[in-house]
Amino acid sequence: MVLVLVEHAGGVPSDPSLQALTMARSFGEPVHALLVRSSVDLSQHGVAVAHVAEHEALDSFAPEAWAAILGQLADRLGASGVLAAGTDRGNDVMARVAARTALPLATNCVALEAGKPVRVTRQRWGGSLLEEAHLHGPRPLITVAPHTVVAEPQTAETKIDRFTPQLKGQELVVRVSERISKAGGGISLAEAKVVVSGGRGVGSKEGFDIIEELAGLLGGAVGCSRVVTSAGWRPHTDQVGQTGTKVAPEVYIACGISGATQHMAGLKGAKRILAINSDPQAPMMQNADYTVVGDLKEIVPAISAEIRTRR
Repeated sequence: MVLVLVEHAGGVPSDPSLQALTMARSFGEPVHALLVRSSVDLSQHGVAVAHVAEHEALDSFAPEAWAAILGQLADRLGASGVLAAGTDRGNDVMARVAARTALPLATNCVALEAGKPVRVTRQRWGGSLLEEAHLHGPRPLITVAPHTVVAEPQTAETKIDRFTPQLKGQELVVRVSERISKAGGGISLAEAKVVVSGGRGVGSKEGFDIIEELAGLLGGAVGCSRVVTSAGWRPHTDQVGQTGTKVAPEVYIACGISGATQHMAGLKGAKRILAINSDPQAPMMQNADYTVVGDLKEIVPAISAEIRTRR
């Protein structure tokens, strides 16, 4: 059997975790899931057994504790492989599992071929190239690059196994102590169907007013490039890219963003890209589905005005 760490919130599994469950079925073996603290319905995602770890100390994310639980469960079940979503949390936990067990870990995988050894295809250099590799070890550890695998439903009769893990004090030293909601609430960048992002070309912190206006009219979220966060114009939570948030909107509107490799790595899941830039040769313009060449400070307000007119 194959074991998958499933992240969830509000009783709903995360999209990247559902994508990891889909890839796990490539092993051709029963798929088991680990859920920490509470159960969610996985009967439509091909899960044979959902193992729910219940412990009074698991009221918040503790990466070492999660790694301990995942490793203990994999040993108890005799798992032939362990997978997780390639999110910040998933990569953190799986790296700790690898360190604890001295097993090979392949991150950011986009495909796998079962066998001995397991063959994986993984993203490298921010997704600018793909690497094919073999995982030599009794139990391959794999994280799935978010939004690179289509989550396919599969009905299953899912059994629930609730258990209390054995945890040591040192495994609970590092843990989330507080969550601070983003000012003003709004749509999550990772879940938004429309993302309007700004780069160096926006010019200033105040220049993002027109970006926020357009995002609001489209019911979307505001994103930005790394140079913007470095300049202090927007918080890091708004950054899209290799070291920021990975997004998969229906439409990604890039305003004044050159399109560096690190930024493009964060929006590979976007269905359509609209780029607005004064430089027609910018990499973002070359990778976009639609382009508008010109001054974004004129074009973006014009788009907002047209939306208001049509409403």
